[in-house]
Amino acid sequence: MIIFAVDDELNAREILCRAIAEAAPEAEIRSFASATEVLEAVEAGKVPDVLFADGDMPGMGGVELAKRLKLRCPDLNVVFATGYDDYMRDALSLHASGYLKKPILAEDIRSELENLRHPVAQSGKRVRFQTFGNFEVFIDEKPVVFAREKTKEYLAYLVDRGTICTSEQIAAAVWEDAVSLPYLRKLRKDLYDTFQAAGCAEILIRKWNQHGIHTEMVECDYYDWKRGLPSAINAYHGQYMAQYSWAELTHGALE
Repeated sequence: MIIFAVDDELNAREILCRAIAEAAPEAEIRSFASATEVLEAVEAGKVPDVLFADGDMPGMGGVELAKRLKLRCPDLNVVFATGYDDYMRDALSLHASGYLKKPILAEDIRSELENLRHPVAQSGKRVRFQTFGNFEVFIDEKPVVFAREKTKEYLAYLVDRGTICTSEQIAAAVWEDAVSLPYLRKLRKDLYDTFQAAGCAEILIRKWNQHGIHTEMVECDYYDWKRGLPSAINAYHGQYMAQYSWAELTHGALE
């Protein structure tokens, strides 16, 4: 989901973007200080799914901006984020998706995104990894539970590396050889069986002594951070796979 946030006041714009990032950590968020900047981005080919716009801005306000964008993008979801009730009638005439009064909270944003006038198609990626904070795994947005306790840590290392690893590399880096290679094979089987039961085992790389995931087939906040997506950058609050000491190396790079 691509979300544009436009407000001429820096503080209000930062608050809005933080609320959006908290409510929709998977979204690509772009912030703008004026309606002109938004139009330039759209002319350059960047079209949002949702526009959060302040109604009262110098020059072109949010109402006029919404009118222009709606001519080009009829299915654009416009949510007015303003400190006044003055634009309510305009919002109704434009068939806006929502109308929020400042100060805006993440729960307000979340409610609007869950009830968009024009629902946004999802990415189609069923598996999502959360690395900021504690490491968590989701399939179809439901937490995954493995049969073996260490399977989750084994998967966390594969996500962290984002490349093919050997059994020896994993055992040495994660458990300092405390886990035997036969036990590592059991963890690998548990991981495969869990994803196979959910119908998404294709994300796993399964070759002899090669462990990994197809990173292009999953959602991951860390991967989005490396791509420079504002939503992922805003979602990072100083913790990365906090339950695993070996993750400190990547944590240092994030800092």
